[in-house]
Amino acid sequence: MSAVRVALAGSTGSIGTQTVDVVAAEAESFELVALGASGRQPDVLVAQCEQVRPKVLALAEEANRADLAARLPWLEVRAGAGALASLAEEADVVVNGVVGFAGLGVTLATLEAGRRLALANKESLIAAGPVVQRARRTPGAEIVPVDSEHCAVHQCLRANDRAGRVHRIILTASGGPFRGRSRESLASVTVADALAHPTWSMGPKITVDSSTLMNKGLEVIEANELFGAVAGDHGWGVGFDQIDVVVHPQSVVHSMVEYTDAAVIAQLSMPDMRLPIGYALAYPDRIATPFGRVDFATLGRLDFEPPDHDAFPCLGLAYEAGRRGETAPAWLNAANEIAVASFLDGRIRWQQIPEVIAGTLEQHDGAPADSVDAVIDADAAARRAAAALIDRMPAP
Repeated sequence: MSAVRVALAGSTGSIGTQTVDVVAAEAESFELVALGASGRQPDVLVAQCEQVRPKVLALAEEANRADLAARLPWLEVRAGAGALASLAEEADVVVNGVVGFAGLGVTLATLEAGRRLALANKESLIAAGPVVQRARRTPGAEIVPVDSEHCAVHQCLRANDRAGRVHRIILTASGGPFRGRSRESLASVTVADALAHPTWSMGPKITVDSSTLMNKGLEVIEANELFGAVAGDHGWGVGFDQIDVVVHPQSVVHSMVEYTDAAVIAQLSMPDMRLPIGYALAYPDRIATPFGRVDFATLGRLDFEPPDHDAFPCLGLAYEAGRRGETAPAWLNAANEIAVASFLDGRIRWQQIPEVIAGTLEQHDGAPADSVDAVIDADAAARRAAAALIDRMPAP
């Protein structure tokens, strides 16, 4: 049996480097035929290409194209608009590990090409849900989520193949570095504090999102798009009122599905993103390498508690935007990306992140998400609104 051809967008990021690990561990099953990244880390890309020997390298930016083409003369180098999206032509499975709204092109191109999308870029599905759902109906297209929570739900739903039997989806949240702290005690947290995640090793943007619980809010919207009634033939009939969040600091139970008879199916493993990556690459099979194996004899305890909406208002803002639908999630996502970048740059305080998002959502124009251009316009409008709010805020 021939190896599954894999294209990897976002190869230099956290998901990208761990995907390389999975392919190396399962070299007889998978072949990395194409890599894609921004191009801002040429030395890292050269090392990756020399390790995995892809046929194609795609760069989102033109800046280092000539240098990389000279250093890697044995492969094809593509660059500029559409380069990352073109990876869908090369593979059976495309891993979208691009960070932020920039991953939308990869998501749409993969689905429209009728390929399997191993989706780690939640922002594209959240911001452009209606557009992605249309692309998802392309024959052969399928999404297997790489986010640990949605990968867990995907696995739990395989225990029952009948719609109408799911009572609720329960997403678990680690609680981030500030779990248990009051709103008042969070007034002076630093960037270093926010980046000190207790259980996961992730990039800075998603780590800050975890600290505010916006990551979990985005995942609520993503769960609705992946598994809810909005997902049409792919859905299980649940809505936002049936998608709950529970804080679970050990990050061993990655999510749960409760059925109508009160049976709860959960997926457990130690925190290791290589497990969901391997699951998405091999689906409907499983890889043989045991990433994240649990030693139950030494595990100790598993704790659960409700999220604190007063200290972490971003979670409620995400529910609000998700229920509004259309371009509201695009506004939420764009405002959050601007706010997080400004926090990391020292322009705003951590507690001002939800203030920026809430103020931006107040300006949402209610436009429908009926085309890619409409989503791009919504994203741009929200970024302008968020930037203007930040410009008016006092320096931290």
